[in-house]
Amino acid sequence: MKPKSFEAKLESSKEILEKLMNPEMTLDESLKLYEEGIKNIKEAQNLIEKAKTKIETIEQKHFGEV
Repeated sequence: MKPKSFEAKLESSKEILEKLMNPEMTLDESLKLYEEGIKNIKEAQNLIEKAKTKIETIEQKHFGEV
């Protein structure tokens, strides 16, 4: 299974948020969705940190200490 992209994780989180707005959703369903949403957001944050590190590495390689 291919990992979701940053954009896919954000889109999934938006969809979860929309579902959580449904007043007919049970507490158990809401908790499961909330947990999934938090997981997506943490994974997206990790992808941002990896990209930031890669950008810094590229800049140091091409421009020296930045």
